[in-house]
Amino acid sequence: MGATIGQPLLILFILFSFTSAQNNDYTFLRALKDAWQNTPPSWEDNSDPCSGWDGIRCTNGRVTSITLASMGLTGSLTGDIGQLSELQILDLSYNTGLTGPLVPAIGNLRKLTNLILVNCGFSGPLPDTLGNLENLIYMSLNSNRFTGSIPPSIGNIENLYWLDLADNRLSGSIPVSSGTTPGLDMLIHAKHFHFGRNMLTGPLPARLFSSNMTLIHLLFENNQLTGPIPSTLGLVKSLEVVRLDRNRLTGDIPSNINNLTGVFEMFLSNNRLTGPVPNLTGLGVLNYLDLSNNTFDESTVPSWFSTLQALTTLKMSNNNLVGVLPVNFFSIPQLQNVDLGGNQLNGTLNIGSTHSNQLQQVDLRNNQIGDFTQRSEYNIELILAGNPICMESGVTDKFCNLPTVTTSTYSTPPSNCVPTSCPSGQASSPNCQCSFPYTGNLFFRAPSFSDLGNTSVYESLRNAMMISFQRSQLPVDSVSVRNPMKNLDDYLVINLQVFPSGNDRFDRSGILGLGFSLSNQTFKPPAAFGTYFFIGENYDFLLGSSGSGKKSSNTGIVVGAAVGGCVLVVLLIVAGMYAFRQKGRAERATHESRPFALWDTTTGSGGVPQLKGAKAFSFEELSKCTNNFSETNNIGTGGYGMVYRGSLPNGQLIAIKRAKQGSTQGGLEFKTEIELLSRVHHKNLVSLVGFCFDQGEQMLVYEYIVNGTVKDSLSGRSGIRLDWTRRLRIALGAAKGLQYLHDLADPPIIHRDVKTNNILLDERLVAKVADFGLSKSLGDANRTHVTTQVKGTMGYMDPEYYMTQQLTEKSDVYSFGVVLLELITARSPIEKGKYIVREVRNAMDKSKELYNLHEVLDPTIGLSTQLKGLERFVDVSLRCVEETGSKRPTMSDVVKEIEGIMELAGLNPNAESAANSAGYDDGSRGSEHPYTNDSLFAYSGDHFPTKFDPK
Repeated sequence: MGATIGQPLLILFILFSFTSAQNNDYTFLRALKDAWQNTPPSWEDNSDPCSGWDGIRCTNGRVTSITLASMGLTGSLTGDIGQLSELQILDLSYNTGLTGPLVPAIGNLRKLTNLILVNCGFSGPLPDTLGNLENLIYMSLNSNRFTGSIPPSIGNIENLYWLDLADNRLSGSIPVSSGTTPGLDMLIHAKHFHFGRNMLTGPLPARLFSSNMTLIHLLFENNQLTGPIPSTLGLVKSLEVVRLDRNRLTGDIPSNINNLTGVFEMFLSNNRLTGPVPNLTGLGVLNYLDLSNNTFDESTVPSWFSTLQALTTLKMSNNNLVGVLPVNFFSIPQLQNVDLGGNQLNGTLNIGSTHSNQLQQVDLRNNQIGDFTQRSEYNIELILAGNPICMESGVTDKFCNLPTVTTSTYSTPPSNCVPTSCPSGQASSPNCQCSFPYTGNLFFRAPSFSDLGNTSVYESLRNAMMISFQRSQLPVDSVSVRNPMKNLDDYLVINLQVFPSGNDRFDRSGILGLGFSLSNQTFKPPAAFGTYFFIGENYDFLLGSSGSGKKSSNTGIVVGAAVGGCVLVVLLIVAGMYAFRQKGRAERATHESRPFALWDTTTGSGGVPQLKGAKAFSFEELSKCTNNFSETNNIGTGGYGMVYRGSLPNGQLIAIKRAKQGSTQGGLEFKTEIELLSRVHHKNLVSLVGFCFDQGEQMLVYEYIVNGTVKDSLSGRSGIRLDWTRRLRIALGAAKGLQYLHDLADPPIIHRDVKTNNILLDERLVAKVADFGLSKSLGDANRTHVTTQVKGTMGYMDPEYYMTQQLTEKSDVYSFGVVLLELITARSPIEKGKYIVREVRNAMDKSKELYNLHEVLDPTIGLSTQLKGLERFVDVSLRCVEETGSKRPTMSDVVKEIEGIMELAGLNPNAESAANSAGYDDGSRGSEHPYTNDSLFAYSGDHFPTKFDPK
């Protein structure tokens, strides 16, 4: 009888325990909800989370999956997450508002298989408890702000397949096992090691690699690794992609790297590797090879290059190559791009008649090539600038010009339909339907091709994505890819738009499915694209309200008639507006092609720029000022034209920028600069004296700034020595000029091309911001942002503006941050493939004097004991170059911070000049060629004039 009673009690106990576990999951989910904002509206329902909460999936009443990508969540991850003991998938990707640490309680999720926290705002050290996740297969923690070292305990996760810790701030050495201490070498089943864009130091451990490993992707780019490449790397024969570029690796490349016969892409550039150029004849499937910017032994071009029949891209700039480039080198059948610049190649260049029909570009700048066999007939982009062949008198060959920075404007074309004009916020899909797409950027870390103009590869990507989405039964109508470009890390970045099917918006379940498909690597791109990660944007789920309830038939008729009448009226209005709009477009097209067609200064027509204080000079007046534009008064040249020095009858010195005769190149910029400069007046902005639009001439007349550009002084060309105090005053002056444009000009102005070439120094070394050809004026309605064609100078350009095409004042702040870093390092923003922002971040150590930046500081800046406030200066510089504009200070904040730094250094921020800070005794007064670095030609794409040697 006891047994009979006991069985029901046992059953009741089990049922109670099961129900209790369900209730506990609900309790812990509610606790997470309380810690987050912007949770899905369905979470407001107090019913069972397993029956209706978006992003929650359950099995047998227990929570097994939380997927909430791109939901706009804010808050922190609390320890309650560790109580969901049945959880198998956690995906919170693309919620940048989720901040704070990754709590140690995450280690309690022993059944977790997928931990995906891509592009959130998490920070602090990675908890050692991650090693407890014994069933984990995917660990994607990239693109956060994690700091500290990599936990050795991760080596305990035996079945880990995907380990991505890239794009954080992780430091310290790479952990390997020792005794009872685990390490990453124990992850013999892992296929992906992604550790790029961190601050890892120390050597690449020999113990990390073994013949038992099955790695296919080894990515350690953009760290601070030192020492040699271990020979044990050659044991991992499963490797397909190796990226060790942009580190500080030294020594010879081990010969057994030739055993990696399955490698498609190999990046070893921008290190300090020495010894002979490695023999890679064994890498028969190699597509992409970059060995640039190392210090290999002097050698001729290796003959074995021509054996790499799959090679599409070869980059070996600055590698001590000598001799004549063999003609059979160009016959590699798949070859697309060659960069052998900065070597000592000589003799006569012969690309042959049987070169690859895919060959797009050959960059041989700054070598010793004296002649070119196919000089009059070739069909590739050839760059021979800086070779003897281009130093002959009267040379006009196009291969002697540096290419302008261009980006691909590819966008998925319409599919046999005519694109429609869509309402604000919507976009036209390839199927010509207006809707709100899910958008973001795909980052391909090691693509095997370099021809960004090959449209077929983008079609293959789009088709593969559509097939993947359809297999996952996602509500997708079509996919558009656009604007492919290579970023500073040599990643291929492509903007993605995914359009909904059946409605003009995705619902939450659709976005959750899309986000998970891309964050969890469910979508596999074509092989040519290689490994990728996706950074998605938050999605606007706002839906129009819809009526509910039944209506009588009479009411329906009345409403239908009313609606029909309204529709007719609306159609008539729309037709009128369309005609008016088309007329406006035609007028704008005419204006853009002939920007001065209506400009008649004698009639005062509407085409005349609105001027305040600028004089309209005649051609005769300016010709007289310059002695008929004599050669002796020519002080610079660029793609736009010439710059002449002149003197007005009242004795005022002027600089005249004269466009090429009969040319309207830069016409809109010319008019923009006149209108902007004529109405802004500040001591830290270059003054416009006047202009000339006479006899077919376009000329701008500026005050003559005697000491040239900041770039000239930093490079040593001007002869001016800039000590720390002078640099502080220059920084403050330029900052005040930009602050005036942003806050005091009416309407506000975004400069859009802030750089050291566009900051001039007068006789007292007062900084003056110049060149407003690319500037944008902000009306009241557009104060938030301006959608505009991306323009600017690479290295200084705001990455957020580049990717979104949304221009704000914070874009100037980013560029100014690069200028600040250039002021203390005297390095160009991009130098030998290294980006100044990344170099400073990698080198700095806040625990040491001057943040441990001694190696990157300009040696002429002064002794370390004199650099008071430099640490704060670096801090404000790096705040300016934060990747997102919302995290950057305003120019007003920057001015206040620099003033505080000057006071800390014992200087008066209100003093008028930088010249008196060090006695001004360097003989630099009256520098002869203040504009020879093309400060007035920035928008024409030229960085250096052709008349003067920038060295």
